[in-house]
Amino acid sequence: MAHLLHIDSSIQGDASVSRRLSARAAAAWRAAHPDGTVTYRDLGAHPLPHLDAAGGLASSIPPEQHTPEQAAAWARTREVVAEVKAADTVLLGLPLYNFGPPSSVKTWVDHLIAPGLSVDHETYTGLLGGREFIVLASRGGGYGPGTPREGWDHAEQWLPHGVSLTGLEPRFITAELTLARVRPAMAELVPLADESLAAAERAIDELWVPARV
Repeated sequence: MAHLLHIDSSIQGDASVSRRLSARAAAAWRAAHPDGTVTYRDLGAHPLPHLDAAGGLASSIPPEQHTPEQAAAWARTREVVAEVKAADTVLLGLPLYNFGPPSSVKTWVDHLIAPGLSVDHETYTGLLGGREFIVLASRGGGYGPGTPREGWDHAEQWLPHGVSLTGLEPRFITAELTLARVRPAMAELVPLADESLAAAERAIDELWVPARV
């Protein structure tokens, strides 16, 4: 039976474009997999604890030597990795905050990289490859080729490298200029924003459409 892991990370609630896109993708996945099951994690509402001095070294210490804090951190890591391992498809809503990913997504990745669980101890081969990893990204401005802030989107640049040790390979569907309707200085960009959002929605709708023969 197909299984989906659906993750959101925006703190914007109903105003979030990345949540809107990930919800659309989850609905499309359910339509294509009517017998499938879904696990949902909301990093925006319930972020994982950052790795710290008390528990953050748990992955490099034998479990029988863990302190209580390290045991708790290792349990969270095992849970995060197990959610991905159980999924055939992973959806991640990824907004752009201050030109980078939300810290909650960075923390999720930090927990996800775990020798022996998601990365082979000896070869450092990723153990999570072979599943879909769809990233529904949103960014308030424009960061494409030729724009004044080309290359400033460090979320989309970073994530493929961040998860590379695990074998996951993200595919991005991105809507940009999402602030055009709420910032008067960007009003002239509203048509481009609408076009970008519509293109992202079309790409989502085509994700699990059966191939025509």
